Order: sequence, then C-alpha cells, then structure tokens
Amino acid sequence: MLSKLNLGQKFTLMLLGVFMVGILMGGIALSRLLNYTAQAELTSKALMLMETMNAVRQYTVDEVTPEISERSEVQFLPETVPSYSAHTVFKVLQSSPDYQDFSYREAVLNPTNPKDKADQLEASLVSKFKEADSPEEFHDFRNSPGGKLYYIARPIQIKQEACLSCHSTPERAPKSMVDLYGRQNGFGWKLNDIIGTQIISVPAQTVFTKARKSLLITLGVFTGVFAIAILLVNYWLKRYVVRPLNRMAATAEAVSTGDTKAEFTKWSDDEVGKLTDSFNRMRLSLQMAMQRLERNRNRRPGGSQSG
Repeated sequence: MLSKLNLGQKFTLMLLGVFMVGILMGGIALSRLLNYTAQAELTSKALMLMETMNAVRQYTVDEVTPEISERSEVQFLPETVPSYSAHTVFKVLQSSPDYQDFSYREAVLNPTNPKDKADQLEASLVSKFKEADSPEEFHDFRNSPGGKLYYIARPIQIKQEACLSCHSTPERAPKSMVDLYGRQNGFGWKLNDIIGTQIISVPAQTVFTKARKSLLITLGVFTGVFAIAILLVNYWLKRYVVRPLNRMAATAEAVSTGDTKAEFTKWSDDEVGKLTDSFNRMRLSLQMAMQRLERNRNRRPGGSQSG
C-alpha cells in the first residue's frame, strides 16, 4: 500500500502519525495542567474572598459591636455577629458575574444558629484542623445535592476575648440572644479553640468547563499550526525534491532510449543537486562508452569506415 504512494503522500502520512501520537500524549498532559491551572485560579479567587470575609468579621468585632452593644442587650441584633456581616457582604459580592458561582459558609460544630451546624465532611475538616501538623487550608472536591463542588476550607479559631462574651456561658451572653436561640447551643467556646471552618465552594463544572475551553483553544491552535506546517512541507517537498526527481526520471528515460545528449538540469547544491551531478557524469560516461563502441565497430573488417 505505502509503496504505491508518492513521496508527498508518504511524508503527509508520517507527519499525521506523529501529530496524532503527539496530540494524544500532549492532550492528556495539557488537560491535567489546565485543570490544575483552573483550580489554582479559582483557589486564588476563593482565598481573596475568604480574606475579605475575615476583614469584614474583624471590622464587625472591632467597630460595629462596641457601638451597638448596649442596644443588643435589650434586643438581639444580628449586625453584631461577625458571621452575619460576612454572609451579608458575600451576598453583595455574588451579584458580580465574577463571583456569582461562588458560595460561602461558616460551619460550626456547636453553633448558636442550627443552620450553621457542620455536616459530616465539615466536621471531619474541623477535626483535621485541630491536629498539630494540620495545614492552614484544605481544598478538594465534594458531592452535594446540587452536584459536585470544588471547595477551599480554612479553620475558624477563637482569637479574641470579645467573641466569648456571647459564646462562653449563657449567663454572659445577651439575654435577647439566649431568648431567641436558647441556652443549649453555641456556648462553651474557649480562647484559641478551633470551633468550625470557613468554606468557599464553586461548582466543579466551572473548573472543568474553564479547563476544557482552554484545552480546545490550545489544541485548535496546535492543529492550525500543524496544518500550515504540512502544507509548507508538501510545497517544499514538491518544489525541491519531487519536481527535480521527476525531471531526472524523464531525462533518464530519454537517455535509456538512446538520446545521450539529453542533460540532467541541476537546480540546487543539496543532495538532489549532487544526485544530478552523478547522473550527468553517468550520462557522459555512457556517451563516451557508446562513442568508443561505435569507433571500434567501424574499425572492424567489413565496417563502414575504410582503412
């Protein structure tokens, strides 16, 4: 099958084979790299959001709570709770297209509000954060009722005494808060305890879609460049190899039928040019041999030439 193809077709098939193997191996490696890059980009955004939420929490503790602490004794005000402030600001950020896919949650082992209760995965993260050699954050994929999520988690640690005014004992907590949530939940916290985890999540499909788009664009560019390369190689091959060889084949055919004056035209000084020189020397040698044979034949008795 291959023996019936011309040089251009053989080179094209060879390049296509190399391209298919290269695109397969490169596509797998590139897909993994782009997935990692997409995760890293989303992680960077999530961590920036988390730092923003921590700044809002700190502002609430330092600036808001002291200003309205007297009012909160009479009536519980959610604005004094750092978690409430963080979630409120995050809802504002979600109105931006850049952050509309993100979600924010503060999961606590023993929360005041039952809706903040940590689930099984979140509780396991809190346990990991409590370990001595635990990293400062975790990021991974998790399953949820709405689909697979990519999450970044950091610990929530009690670092300020002001937080204990509401969560150490029911007696120290604002009466209005105890009346609203009861005396059973959200108490017993201690300074430097890790009581929960901050989690920012984004649908896993967002990660994969972003990586897939980058992969398709990159593979499209590679395919376009390779197609141009094949066209250029075929053009170069046809002009500088195939055409000279075809001319030499036609000249060799003429010489083989007795036209010893037919000359092999030299177009370049490369290997094809050297082959042309060799054919011309062979033609001259053949021409000289034919002339000698003709002279010897004419010198024999009975030849056309007289002595």
